[in-house]
Amino acid sequence: MSKKFDIVGSLLRPADLLTFKREIEGREDIVYPFYEDLEGYQKTEEKAIKYIVKKQIENKIEVISDGEFSKSIWHLDFLWGMKGIKRYIAEQGTIFREKDGQAAFETRRDMGIKVTGKISAKNHNFIDIFKLIQSETKDHAIKLCIPSPSHLYFDFVWSPNFKHQDSYNDLADLKQDLLQAYKEFVSEYAEAGGKILQLDDCRWSMFAADNLASPLLDKEDIDLTTLADEFIDLNNRLIDYAKILGLKVWTHNCRGNYRSRHMSTGSYEQISELFLGKQRYDRFFLEWDDDRAGSLQALEVFRNKDVEVVLGLLSSKKNKLDDEERVLNALTTASAIIDKKRLFLSHQCGFASTDHGNDLTEEEQWAKIQQGQEIAYEFFGE
Repeated sequence: MSKKFDIVGSLLRPADLLTFKREIEGREDIVYPFYEDLEGYQKTEEKAIKYIVKKQIENKIEVISDGEFSKSIWHLDFLWGMKGIKRYIAEQGTIFREKDGQAAFETRRDMGIKVTGKISAKNHNFIDIFKLIQSETKDHAIKLCIPSPSHLYFDFVWSPNFKHQDSYNDLADLKQDLLQAYKEFVSEYAEAGGKILQLDDCRWSMFAADNLASPLLDKEDIDLTTLADEFIDLNNRLIDYAKILGLKVWTHNCRGNYRSRHMSTGSYEQISELFLGKQRYDRFFLEWDDDRAGSLQALEVFRNKDVEVVLGLLSSKKNKLDDEERVLNALTTASAIIDKKRLFLSHQCGFASTDHGNDLTEEEQWAKIQQGQEIAYEFFGE
């Protein structure tokens, strides 16, 4: 198995855990982390996390996570765990693109967010989840995956399902308190022994001129570069703070991943000088499993930067194994731009960004992970 292969984070959940997740999806009368409202849920979740940690170790995964088994939705559980936040079932979910001739797909609707008071992330349940992972590992590196502050701030600004006006009329105050909440969480994570924090972010492509689905492109009164710099600065302020505490800070970017469907287009070339060049992450997980991401020449922005890049050349959305020759050719192209020492291989996203999971079986998932290991070993020799 290869030290140069990594997984983005999420893995397919077991059936007994999904029974609770389906109940969570349909109820807004319960309070995160839902343990007191759903008898047996916490015990089932802890058992599942212990299982997936062991499974990752058995499959020689270098950096261990909880497989996001503690989450229902990749970004919202973190927000649900903050003080001053209330979840609700919205009138409509998010629309994802068609797949294999099937119609466009609406996500689950329990994605509504209301701000009910001052935002804080003290004593977040994710810290307990991290401690559980710790207890099941020995010398393995552990990462915790949470949404970037700019991703959530983007949703507060643009999503009709994120309502903040009753508590924050001024977006500048909301942004400041959101950043402070993140700092509170990072402080507690570092104190608990956390070393690697991964900030997931799906909003970069919204700023790409070739993303025809972007809600920003038809806004004549918006300077996209100025707006992008605002989001980049928000992330960098958290990154800098986390690094002072001794953390490695990684990021993952994709164009949406819901039950094997994507949300948008938008190439990295269009936003490389901004989101790739200006953000101060230690490692970038980037999506390159199809032509929506554009040319690998976007990697030029990293040529003289001391950062690591994980190329998401494999697909977590398909149940078939990937084209090995295509992946090896792409790795060769990338290594002509960035030293192989700084390159890694992964799938473009997790296998279950929400608990529904992508359209493949657990057996197919591990087969694809094994293939990724083998391709990485063949190319990198380690």
